[in-house]
Amino acid sequence: MTQVNTKVTFAKNIGFRKQLNERVDNYFQENNLAKRDNPAMYFKTFLILGWTISAWTFIIFGSDILWLKILGCICLGLGIAGIGFSVGHDANHGGYSNKTSINRAIAFSYDIIGLSSYLWRFRHNNLHHTYTNILGHDVEIHGDGLVRMSPYMEHKWYHKYQHIFMNFIYLIIPFYWSLSDVQIILFKRKYHDHIVPVKTKDILVLLTGKVIWLGIFCVIPLVVGYSPLEVLAGFSIAYMTYGLVICNVFMLAHVLEPVDFVQPEMPSNNVDDEWAIHQVKTTVDFAPTNQFINWYVGGLNYQVVHHLFPHICHIHYPKIAPILAEVCAEFGVDYNVYPTFTGALKANYALLKKFGTDSYTNLVSQKELVINT
Repeated sequence: MTQVNTKVTFAKNIGFRKQLNERVDNYFQENNLAKRDNPAMYFKTFLILGWTISAWTFIIFGSDILWLKILGCICLGLGIAGIGFSVGHDANHGGYSNKTSINRAIAFSYDIIGLSSYLWRFRHNNLHHTYTNILGHDVEIHGDGLVRMSPYMEHKWYHKYQHIFMNFIYLIIPFYWSLSDVQIILFKRKYHDHIVPVKTKDILVLLTGKVIWLGIFCVIPLVVGYSPLEVLAGFSIAYMTYGLVICNVFMLAHVLEPVDFVQPEMPSNNVDDEWAIHQVKTTVDFAPTNQFINWYVGGLNYQVVHHLFPHICHIHYPKIAPILAEVCAEFGVDYNVYPTFTGALKANYALLKKFGTDSYTNLVSQKELVINT
């Protein structure tokens, strides 16, 4: 198997990122706004954590009526997804507070819900945000071979049905993530050819998080008097809800037309775009006027803005988006936005279906042959 050169380079800056950063900085200065430590973000954190804790408390100590218990587990799963979207996400990017200690403390919420914050930062911040939609580097579009999320990924016969079975995969993804965290940090310590630098403190944080996570969601219910089967059922309902919601939302940013899927030029391993322009071309925004989605998904519907300004609290994204649109227009860069959530969702499944066909694979191969010729 050919080794992947981990040193992907991007074309020389043409001024796009510089111009964009200057205008965004001016926006904050002119309006006397802080990029982080936003009161609205702290209040939002209070609401989402309150939502999640209340749902957990109701499940453990509330009514014994079965349908209410099930509804409570679904609400808990939605709350956990809210933590993933709106609370831990900003903190793990350093966009929650100016203080590293506060960011790390809030980031630990990922560990408490079963996901290694340290490994997430490496996989998401370092690999996904740097090498967006570049197969072999961006782990988020790899799918471990089970799902084909790039036209440059090897086609398997079962990919023909991936748009049908995707939601079943989403249901079990949280369990896979939790086990995979342990395997990668303790044993494998790499994503493709990217080495994961693991220190003793990272292992301690991982194990502490897993103990707290299992203690809250499994041990306490058992101690209170629920049977192992009841605990397993409630745990599964909550986490399958979480997986279904969070995976669908994250997929809408990079796996739908008209985003680019990039193969660096070889042997230089160079991408023929300024890094910031590459981010715009490989990402889309969706449902910018939907107030509930703006609030619940933590600005992830402004994914283009987020990829360019991950260290700014997502509360500000709706105001940054028009600035980005202006700069894109000036530089002739398409800024792609789906007006609605359902429109983006349909586009995502349409592209997954297209990626599953042999004809699409052959078409991509023919295009590559023409380009190389």
